[in-house]
Amino acid sequence: MSVHVENKINSPLVEYLSIHGALSKISLLSGLKLTSNKIAFWMARSRQRKQLATLDARLLKDIGLTKEEVQQEVAKPFWR
Repeated sequence: MSVHVENKINSPLVEYLSIHGALSKISLLSGLKLTSNKIAFWMARSRQRKQLATLDARLLKDIGLTKEEVQQEVAKPFWR
């Protein structure tokens, strides 16, 4: 027969550590979410620039861009 003993320590230190641990997990998850969103944004930007580079002169004129402007945009790194 085993006896289950429940630890119920309600000291300020234990409460602080519990809250701090929970906040650390929340901070980590928030940071991961922000990083994930940033990477998705960069990927979309890169994809859009590649698509922009495929447009012909007529379509570029329709959207008010020159070939030189497109070349400058396409040449930028994904994070800019």
